[in-house]
Amino acid sequence: MESLSEDGLERELRDLVVTACSVDDVPEEIFPDAPIVGPDSPWGLDSLDAVEIIVEVQKQYEVRIGGQETGRELLRSLRTLADFIRQARGRTAF
Repeated sequence: MESLSEDGLERELRDLVVTACSVDDVPEEIFPDAPIVGPDSPWGLDSLDAVEIIVEVQKQYEVRIGGQETGRELLRSLRTLADFIRQARGRTAF
């Protein structure tokens, strides 16, 4: 995988969310700190979508997200999820 900047990984995760959850109405701009899931999510995603996102992230980035509480914490925002992936894989992986 080519080197990704922090913004690049967050953009990549945004695209993963849109694809994994079949989001039809994609907002023009998604802020990295916006919630991925829940009532304040710009995508309107729920807990079933969260499962899809976690499965795809684990497959694509070869990381392990253990437990419901950990998943909920990581899906707070694209930035939180990206930071977890960077830490789990090491900065040199991206």
